[in-house]
Amino acid sequence: MSNIYGDWLKEQREAAGLTQQQLADLAVMTRSHISHIEAGRRIPSKEDARRLDKALGTGNVLTSFLPQDDAAVADYFEAARQLEQQATAIREFGLSLVPGILQTERYMRAVLNTAYPPRSEAECDRLVVTRLERANILTDSVSPVVWALLDQAVLARPAGGPAVMAEQLMHIVHLAEIRRVRVHILPCGLGAHPLQHSMLSLMWFEDQPPVAYSEALGTGKLHDAPAVVEWLQGAYDLALGDALPLQESLALMRATAKDYGHP
Repeated sequence: MSNIYGDWLKEQREAAGLTQQQLADLAVMTRSHISHIEAGRRIPSKEDARRLDKALGTGNVLTSFLPQDDAAVADYFEAARQLEQQATAIREFGLSLVPGILQTERYMRAVLNTAYPPRSEAECDRLVVTRLERANILTDSVSPVVWALLDQAVLARPAGGPAVMAEQLMHIVHLAEIRRVRVHILPCGLGAHPLQHSMLSLMWFEDQPPVAYSEALGTGKLHDAPAVVEWLQGAYDLALGDALPLQESLALMRATAKDYGHP
């Protein structure tokens, strides 16, 4: 993914003889935020860009040439994937599929094999490895704190067939039983809800502002503007308030897995 903006910021910072920490102090930002911008993992808000321009004496260059919102979905997701590994708390919403970090390998392959145009076996293998690596964040018993909110449609869609789906549901149940994740189901009987248009990931960090990532067919966006992130957090909280409690959600998942043939 191209990083002309981040490279130029780094060049200007170094030309000014500033470390990342010194620039962060001048621009009233965190060093890690500067680092992520320079590496292409974050796009500064307009206010951040104005403060950077002022700190570096670059007029309004950084403000005027903020990257536009037409990057490929893959580019946005790669930035979100890297941030996911640094998050202290993650809240996922699955609209029709299980979120990536909770997927089993067989479920992953079933989902990846629906792509158009079709992917080669080698490409599917590469993507499975990447997704399994993402799931490694769950091997830590404490961090990040992960909540998953699933539309009941996720349970009703047997990706890969009944056996694969039963295995997938019981995998999530196990993660909840060992208190590694918290999961809630939004029942179909609820009708319309605030998150009905796309999947959503919310991420919080120790030393930088929270972000959100949303994705639908052919579109993906990493959101870091504070007002937008706050709005998406509010939509998630509103939907979560209508979801089934933890134990009822787990009971529904167990019953659905049994319907799919789990003993």
